[in-house]
Amino acid sequence: MNEQVTTRMVTAEQAEELQRAFLVKVYGWMMAGLMVTGIVSLLTLYTPGLLELVFSSRWVYLGLFIGQLGLVVYLSARIEHMSAATATMVFVGYSALTGLTLSVIFLVYTAESLATTFFVTAGTFGLMSAYGYVTKRDLTGFGSFLMMGLIGMVLASVVNMFFNNSTVYWITTYIGILIFVGLTAYDTQKIKQMSALGLEGGEMEQKGAIMGALRLYLDFINLFLLLLRLMGNRK
Repeated sequence: MNEQVTTRMVTAEQAEELQRAFLVKVYGWMMAGLMVTGIVSLLTLYTPGLLELVFSSRWVYLGLFIGQLGLVVYLSARIEHMSAATATMVFVGYSALTGLTLSVIFLVYTAESLATTFFVTAGTFGLMSAYGYVTKRDLTGFGSFLMMGLIGMVLASVVNMFFNNSTVYWITTYIGILIFVGLTAYDTQKIKQMSALGLEGGEMEQKGAIMGALRLYLDFINLFLLLLRLMGNRK
C-alpha cells in the first residue's frame, strides 16, 4: 500500500516538473521572439538604407505586413507537417519581419513613452498570464467570446482605414486592449493544458513550445501596440 502511494506521488511530481519545464520553454521562446523583434527594429532604425527600403513606398510596407500574416497562417496550419527546426525558423523569421515593420514606432513616438508602455504591457501581461495559470475556472467559453470580438475588431479596423473615423479608432483601441488582456489569460491556460498532454522531449515538445510562444508573442505585441495608442507621446 505504501509503495503504491509513493509511486503515485513520484509520478505526480514528475508530471508537474515536466509541465514546468514545458512552460519555461514556451516563455523562453516568446522572450527570444521579442528580443529578435526589438533588435531588428533597432538595426532597421540605425541602418539608413534598410529603413529607406522598408518605408520607400506603401506597397513595400504592405507587402511586409502581408508576409507577416502569411507566416502566422503557414505556421499555424502546417506545424504538424513540418520539422521542429523548420517551425522554429519560421517563428524566428516572423519575429524578425515584425521587427522590420515595427521600426516605424521609433520614428513616431518618444523613447520615454515607448519604454513606459513596454513596462506597462509587461506588467499587465504578467498579471493576466499568472491568472490564466492559477485559475481553476475554465476559460474556454470566455476565449471563444474573445475570438469573436477580435474578428469584429479587425473587420472594424479594416473598414475604418477607408473612413478614418476617430470615434471608431478609439472604440476599437479600448475594445482591443480588453480583448488581448483576456486572451493572455486564456492562451496561458490553454498552454498549461497542452503541457499536461505529456509532450516529453523531441519534436512534439519543441513544436508545441513554438506554437505556445507564438500565441503569447502575438498577445504581447498587440497589447503593446494598442496601449501605445493611449500612452505614446508623438515626437
